[in-house]
Amino acid sequence: MNIMKEPIKITDLGTINDKPERFYNRELSWLRFNLRVLEEAENSSHPLLERLRFLSISASNLDEFFMVRVAGIYGQLRTEINELSQDGKTPRQQLDQVLELTQDLVSQQHDIYTRVQAELRQEKLLIMGADDMSKTDMVWLKDHFINEIFPILTPLAIDPVHPFPFIRNLGFSLALEFNRVDENEIAHALIPIPHKIKRFLQLPDDGKSKVRFIAIETILTLFLDVIFPNIEFSGQGLFRIIRDSDIEVEEESEDLVRFFESALKRRRRGSVIRLELEDKMPESVRTLIIKEFAVSADQIHSYNGFFGMAQLSEVIVKQCPELLFKNYTPRVPERIREFRGDFFEAIAQKDMIVHHPYETYDVVLDFLNTAIDDPDVIAIKQTLYRTDKNSKIVKGLIRAAENGKNVMALIELKARFDEEANIQWARDLERAGVQVVYGLMNLKTHAKLCLVMRKEKKGLKHYMHIATGNYNPITARVYTDLSLFTCDKLLAKDVIDIFNYITGYAKPEKLRKIAVSPYGIFDKLVEHIHQEIANVKQGKPGNIWFKMNSLVDGAIIDELYKASQAGVQIDLIVRGICCLRPGIKGLSENIRVKSIVGRYLEHSRIYAFGNGAELPNKNAQLYMASADLMPRNLYRRVEICVPIENPTVHRQILDQIMVANLKDNMQSWRINTDGSATKIVVKAGEEEFSVHEYFMTNPSLSGRGKLVNKPYKHTKKKRKYN
Repeated sequence: MNIMKEPIKITDLGTINDKPERFYNRELSWLRFNLRVLEEAENSSHPLLERLRFLSISASNLDEFFMVRVAGIYGQLRTEINELSQDGKTPRQQLDQVLELTQDLVSQQHDIYTRVQAELRQEKLLIMGADDMSKTDMVWLKDHFINEIFPILTPLAIDPVHPFPFIRNLGFSLALEFNRVDENEIAHALIPIPHKIKRFLQLPDDGKSKVRFIAIETILTLFLDVIFPNIEFSGQGLFRIIRDSDIEVEEESEDLVRFFESALKRRRRGSVIRLELEDKMPESVRTLIIKEFAVSADQIHSYNGFFGMAQLSEVIVKQCPELLFKNYTPRVPERIREFRGDFFEAIAQKDMIVHHPYETYDVVLDFLNTAIDDPDVIAIKQTLYRTDKNSKIVKGLIRAAENGKNVMALIELKARFDEEANIQWARDLERAGVQVVYGLMNLKTHAKLCLVMRKEKKGLKHYMHIATGNYNPITARVYTDLSLFTCDKLLAKDVIDIFNYITGYAKPEKLRKIAVSPYGIFDKLVEHIHQEIANVKQGKPGNIWFKMNSLVDGAIIDELYKASQAGVQIDLIVRGICCLRPGIKGLSENIRVKSIVGRYLEHSRIYAFGNGAELPNKNAQLYMASADLMPRNLYRRVEICVPIENPTVHRQILDQIMVANLKDNMQSWRINTDGSATKIVVKAGEEEFSVHEYFMTNPSLSGRGKLVNKPYKHTKKKRKYN
């Protein structure tokens, strides 16, 4: 069955089976993914403010890319580490290509911003310039500035007595030049913009526009005479810095919490990786700043126009609902209603999968709250990798401990950019009597597990929530993920063994069903890939469907290449980084790769194998996982890969979710051999199909309760795209 209808593009690059060129560069692949995100800012089918959101996301993504990935390349150069990348590039070669592609991306961001801003103006949503302000506006703004902004500014003179201050990561500052009349020399001043001040201030309604904003840097230029009385400035310019924000873990750190607290302080003072300057900045000011931060020429980027576009998210306001996606209310699974909210009874009947964000994440919170309030529940074990700032899950675990239950929480301190919040949650949990574990020093715990132990008439019973996504209700509104609720006895034994491994270093030797990294997921997937190869050799169909965020690991890619060479048909849905090159004659002509970028962030990881028949089929080997196919997920993290055996759940994930993702032609991109991507265009006479729209308007299978045997829209139309 050919669901991805476009023919495979065959490109003969010669015999490269054993050459590094068979892989595409990881950093460039990520940048091309971010270009796909940016392209959504020009997608006319999206409301205008949602297009602005995609622009903001692309900028935020790029900032993090520099803080972590580009910082790592500069670190290699600084320490003269010349180890080649997987695709055979030196650090210098990677950096040059990254900076070139980044320049193209930034140029596109500016072009798109100019067009989107013009369209916003037509919709009477204005980002005001200094010349746009009326006398009435200036009166209000001056009063607001003097009372709300000026008191928290710290204007600084820059001279031998007043050295250049420390500027925090992602910090904006306005640099100024003036003539010191009494000494007949050029002098400089600086206004660091406090990070607690919003970039955009909303102005009062003028009766003409819907919403009006003014940027903080524009406000500063309007009131320089208030900040520096009796000084006339000859030039000015805004600048921003990006610092190295990665953390290297010292294996012998005696106290993990203290180590991360000190590491976070070091991060705030990380070396400058990128310096962004306004073009109009005077040369003397530019020279001063470049000298202060000791950056090289390739770390300097000049802007003619607006920069720091991540903060454009502040302009996305609810006052203009017609410029936003229509509000969507996630469904409550019928199974839960059928059992009057009794999760234990519903799960005991059979396994259930909940598909976020189409089905509410409240069911996860309600499952935990049910366990907290149930007097027969004696213990709860929970992993926490990333969670929200006001986490109801953490507060629930605290309440469970206060209710006298035995509660264990694994807090992963090594969750990048969430370390500080996780440290605070750990302290709060410990004070409440929760047994807090910080995971393994050399391995991030990325598995998503909640285990509830309940005393029942027949003895102790285990109820589990196993997920592909984080325990974060905020991100669950936009991330597509899977939540499996089960009380399978063998899965429970595996989950207990995994928790014991995390807390006590007891390596899980013989798990019954779950594959766990760093010991088993790679082997499990390779075992199935080899079986698909064997099936083809026996004259049976060989089929593989994978869905993931990133495909980087060279060993897995080589196994997929071998399967393609043997005649196995492989369809991959890779949202982000893809180091596999599809469509190479003699290597990967049987591999197709697509990426989906749209309203929701595709985040679930699904791995399916035909098992002797074309996909989808009821006997296919199917897994959901916390792990992408990257070296860190397979070898340096605690991850889980769980088999899906319940027939209804199996049908939902394979026949419904995977088929719909493969069928999508409204927000999908074909990944090409050279790493670029081509937007899939609906052909004349072809049915339009959006995977996100489909799941927003159609119920899932396993949560449907007594409705499960009734026909549903997707099943009726299935033959149309077989």
